[in-house]
Amino acid sequence: MCHAYGRRAVLRGVDLTVRAGALVGVVGENGTGKSTFLKILSGELRPQRGSVRREGRFGYCPQDAVLNDALTVRQHLEFFQAAFALPDLRYAEEIMEVLGFSEYADQRAGLLSGGTRQKLNLTLALMRDPRLLLLDEPYQGFDWETYQRFWHLAARLRDAGRSVLVVSHLAYDAERLDELWRLEDGLLRSTREVSA
Repeated sequence: MCHAYGRRAVLRGVDLTVRAGALVGVVGENGTGKSTFLKILSGELRPQRGSVRREGRFGYCPQDAVLNDALTVRQHLEFFQAAFALPDLRYAEEIMEVLGFSEYADQRAGLLSGGTRQKLNLTLALMRDPRLLLLDEPYQGFDWETYQRFWHLAARLRDAGRSVLVVSHLAYDAERLDELWRLEDGLLRSTREVSA
């Protein structure tokens, strides 16, 4: 896929296949097009050339949490439950437990810390149990314990056959990933690929 902003090409022929049950990382400097890449994968932005093919449900966790500050955590979950026609909130509550913020269920989003807002952002992206999870700087604002919980959750998803694509400007814990790619000069370059 290709995409440019005016004369500045940020994606110049990016091609990536994310296999089932893989933890994939894409790293790159700020301004290299990582968020643009994820917006295209999620359908939020249309590529100027190329196409995206997805199979099954996907979840998208943008870098900036899109939350209503007047609503509580539980109200956010109920809103997404209705939007996705989910029978109950058990899976969302399980994710909240894993991420360690169940006690904030009745707290308004506007009063949450940045890290807790990000936990809610991630929970909303996972509510439909997607086959592919797209994460843009997902652990921004996490403390060390939550960071460890995040990777535990990512490993659980992989073990369940789900795919997780993590985009970040730093390759933290690269050994946890099955594949690691660098977005540079509008192209993806493999830094490490583990065969299935």
